[in-house]
Amino acid sequence: MVDTSTSICGVKLKNPTVLASGILGVTAASLLRVARSGAGAVTTKSMGPVKREGHKNPIIVEVEGGILNAVGLPCPEPGEAIEELKKTLKGINVPVIASFYGRTVEEFGEIAERISEVKPDFLEVNISCPNVRDEFGKPFGSNAELAARITEEIKNSSRIPLIVKLTPNVSDIKEIARSVEDSGADCISAINSLGPGMVIDIETGKPILSNKFGGISGPAIKPVAIRCVYEIYETVEIPIIGIGGIQNGGDAIEMIMAGASAVGIGTAVWKRGIDIFERICLELEEFMQSHKYSHLDELIAKSHQ
Repeated sequence: MVDTSTSICGVKLKNPTVLASGILGVTAASLLRVARSGAGAVTTKSMGPVKREGHKNPIIVEVEGGILNAVGLPCPEPGEAIEELKKTLKGINVPVIASFYGRTVEEFGEIAERISEVKPDFLEVNISCPNVRDEFGKPFGSNAELAARITEEIKNSSRIPLIVKLTPNVSDIKEIARSVEDSGADCISAINSLGPGMVIDIETGKPILSNKFGGISGPAIKPVAIRCVYEIYETVEIPIIGIGGIQNGGDAIEMIMAGASAVGIGTAVWKRGIDIFERICLELEEFMQSHKYSHLDELIAKSHQ
């Protein structure tokens, strides 16, 4: 027998797989279904300060090695989203991560305070969405000073453990990671989608996505995600949730060895089905047994030893 449990900020996960934000995270029913399918924790779709429709279809296109998406941060009214979060917390048996975003530094603090009233296990602040530049400008997570200010604002508004989700679309992700840790972040999740990228329909000569540009996710970005997690681990003391291109147990092990205490699963749910969590955990257990590992801790950051 092997122990695949892990711990983030004192919260225990039965296994290191986490439903990433944006996939099946809109309703309590879908989050409960993911939990029953074997996930160690679940993350909600990002909530915002106001109702938002997101971008018009088409918003997703498959590309070689993954998908290009420009969903555009759609969300209901904050009160409606928080009520759905309440339903989730009442019925679920795994930790819940409440994802959210804001349009200004102050809004990040305000929405964090509202969400914290229902006591999710974690907050995850999304400062790194690459496909809303036309409306929000450059992602907050691309500027170390701004990322630090947002982190401080949230920490002043909530005592819930805070996960800061970072973008890979920066010259030095270590600088951003260090700034949010110094400002009170309890955990880092990395990475958000790569890009933005673009696909053109050669028959019409037009961009396929209505937004023209979108974020790239899936297997193609895994090497970038692994590098980012490795560098972040070398820079900070707080735990990391590694996200980006994880499709199987081997991918999860690679991310964990780079320094992640848990791994986010997103595109693979869309591509391989909701039982992906159980399959990854089974492959992880088989690897640990065959290589004589007894606990997941023995794998975490092994590439740094």
